[in-house]
Amino acid sequence: MHTRSEGVEQLKVGTIKLEIHSSKQKAGEAAAQTVAQSIHELDHLGKRLCVIFATGASQLETLHALTSISDLPWHRVHGFHLDEYLGIDENHPASFRRYLRENLTQRVPMEEFSEINGNALDPDLMCKDYAQKLRSADPQLCLLGIGENGHLAFNDPAEANFDDPLDVKIVHLDAVCRQQQAAEGWFDGIQEVPERAITLTIPTLFRVPKLIVSVPGRRKAQIIRRTLEDPISTDCPATLLRTHPDVTIYLDTESAAELGGVLSLS
Repeated sequence: MHTRSEGVEQLKVGTIKLEIHSSKQKAGEAAAQTVAQSIHELDHLGKRLCVIFATGASQLETLHALTSISDLPWHRVHGFHLDEYLGIDENHPASFRRYLRENLTQRVPMEEFSEINGNALDPDLMCKDYAQKLRSADPQLCLLGIGENGHLAFNDPAEANFDDPLDVKIVHLDAVCRQQQAAEGWFDGIQEVPERAITLTIPTLFRVPKLIVSVPGRRKAQIIRRTLEDPISTDCPATLLRTHPDVTIYLDTESAAELGGVLSLS
């Protein structure tokens, strides 16, 4: 089904609900409203409010809009995040801990936020401890992005495992991923981007009942087309989103620029 209402195009591909907005700001605001509604619903049901947050350029509009909503029960929300570079200082401009402090935890009074310590003396133990915290918290909502190589979190094609036995693991970042981080301005060049990171695995993400995926910008147009059209495989990990029972992807016109074939069939 393909509909247009008040300038917003909506369609379904597999199980994916897709919304195309006129700008990245409007897409971010729409994603934030869905997150806010979900938090309210969970709160009213008396469920634990555990949310996994994404980082990066794609999330800025969503997080800004979300933290500007005044009536959310942040004091009951326990936050986690998707990934962090291994060996990077928490005050480095590209640190996801720093990013989330600046764009989330310093803006709203959350009950608790569990950070991934990329400087841990024993990274393997840190992964196990973080995985245990996640299992105990049982997150009900996850914010995501999609990388230019199709990764979800830092599960690049060579590292993604749809049946991963681990919940959190250390991965090697591929050249496309590292080039994206440099191109977005987080590092001065690809040579400065760490080669390893800590990430939540694909099964960990897919255990979360509701996924909100923000993917604006021209650089993401090709991978959005691949996410919706390619065979489901680790060659493009984001293709697996087509099997999740409750996932919505928020695009702007730039990231939707290559969806002519999909739109014509819906």
